[in-house]
Amino acid sequence: GAGKTTTFRTIMGYLTPVVGTVVLNDTSIVGLPTHKIAQLGIGYAPEESQVFGDLNVAENIELPTWTRPQGRDAKTRIAMAYEIFPKLRDYAKRGGSQLSGGERKMVSIARALTLDAELLLLDEPFEGLSPAIIPSISEGIASIRRRGHGILMAESNIHHIPEYADSLYVLERGEIIFAGTPADAHASPELMNIISGAA
Repeated sequence: GAGKTTTFRTIMGYLTPVVGTVVLNDTSIVGLPTHKIAQLGIGYAPEESQVFGDLNVAENIELPTWTRPQGRDAKTRIAMAYEIFPKLRDYAKRGGSQLSGGERKMVSIARALTLDAELLLLDEPFEGLSPAIIPSISEGIASIRRRGHGILMAESNIHHIPEYADSLYVLERGEIIFAGTPADAHASPELMNIISGAA
């Protein structure tokens, strides 16, 4: 209960902030319905990596192109998703209910990407994954970043934070107890003790 998922759900309009505001491109989005926030360019890949079990991988990835018709054309968005996660080409016809946890995670992130989102919210993208699949997910996220998309990632394991992260915020019981770079965090024994549960 640090508040990471609550933060994401507040950004997406599932929850309303008690104080403060959420601003996108200098405009408050508080009070907007979730689908409107998505149409403004915020893609959300939740921790549970929920995919539509009755749809195959290709259909899951294509779905957001209908949700946000503005922006790049659907074909370009879908091609980019497969470039970032090439393994998904092999699973294109596989049903969503037949995917492993790592495969669902890739589909969830690819689906948020095909919204043509300016900002991607990735909630625990490495949680519960096999160590063998983590490099593919990490490289995919790095590729998304290189293409100019903003990424806000929540991760409970600091060792999963990629080295290319620009800023790191540590939440404890809903409060920010650290703000800086990943290198700054690793250089603080006191913070690392708190994060590891030793303090």
